[in-house]
Amino acid sequence: MSRKALMNRFVIALLVFVVVHGHADAADRPNILFCFADDWGRYASAYAKVDGKPSPNEVVKTPHIDRVANEGVLFRNAFVNAPSCTPCRSALLSGRYFFNTGRGAILVGAVWDSNIPSWPLLLKDSGYHIGETYKVWSPGTPNDAPFGAGKFAYEKAGGQYNNFSENVTKMVREGMPLDAAKQKLYSEVTGNFDAFLAARPKDQPFCYWFGPTLVHRLWEKGSGKALWNIEPDSLQGKLPKFLPDVPEVREDFADYLGEIQGFDAGVGLLLKRLEEIGELDKTLVVISGDHGAPGFPGGKCNLYDFGLGVTLAVRWPGQPGGRVVDDFVNLMDLAPTFLEAGGAKLPVGMNGRSLVGVLKSGKSGQVDPTRTWNISGRERHVGS
Repeated sequence: MSRKALMNRFVIALLVFVVVHGHADAADRPNILFCFADDWGRYASAYAKVDGKPSPNEVVKTPHIDRVANEGVLFRNAFVNAPSCTPCRSALLSGRYFFNTGRGAILVGAVWDSNIPSWPLLLKDSGYHIGETYKVWSPGTPNDAPFGAGKFAYEKAGGQYNNFSENVTKMVREGMPLDAAKQKLYSEVTGNFDAFLAARPKDQPFCYWFGPTLVHRLWEKGSGKALWNIEPDSLQGKLPKFLPDVPEVREDFADYLGEIQGFDAGVGLLLKRLEEIGELDKTLVVISGDHGAPGFPGGKCNLYDFGLGVTLAVRWPGQPGGRVVDDFVNLMDLAPTFLEAGGAKLPVGMNGRSLVGVLKSGKSGQVDPTRTWNISGRERHVGS
């Protein structure tokens, strides 16, 4: 056989290897479900077991979030880079400190810098089917810019779920039974998700961002008890010590916890649908929020644990679960985490540090000895 013929065979064999190897890598990449609630701090019943002191986590009931935490990893020390919507989300989407995102670092008048790569679009470029429902990056120009500015939105089933307590209360006042009113909004959640799944090309991994705003004020006064049977007085002695432990504050906080339970119900619907189609155990599930409680002293917009600390639960099939990790995490760390898990190249300029090593470690407590600190900052929240 001639040298030229041998070389041709070698090139063909190499190309076949590259194609087959590339397809194998694509098949191994997990789907990604990211559930990200507006104004949701560190409140989930999974934390009641690890707090070691009275807290609202003993009152709120979040069975679906708890499932993700119990079957995966619950992070005790997760913090946002900035405790208000747009700058936090700029950091999360870019993997950069919020002050490295140009005009994305502010809330009022924010403009996304198109030269900054965002992990959802990088995943798309690497072969993922991407989609989002409700809020990604807002307020800002253009809304949801780091996720394609609405190009990949799936909301034809509606957006009523975003005002859960107000809309359920309205339907009940008009004569609809409570459970039926809730189910009407739940059907919106599954309808939007089903539309996203139906648009997915065969055998393509997906990344879906579920970003409802129901935990954001305004919520219906008294809805915690009316919709979720949360007795305000069950919070007596469990509120943060700097909040007045009086009936008015307890009722307001109970209403806040009720909206969290509404978010948990939505998460449960997505998990159920993935189970039904046989995709849950192929999916990396990450659940968190963009900052602490709104409208309470020391919460949203403030550089205290109450404003910066958020829930973070991660379930990654095939990786060791049932763990509680003490490592400090900044939510911008999720950007390189998603990219590494999805087999996509990390861009230059990211400040976040991937959590893949922590998630694969099988360890509890302090896993990475260098993760003992966090940097957060406060932006110009209110325009003049």
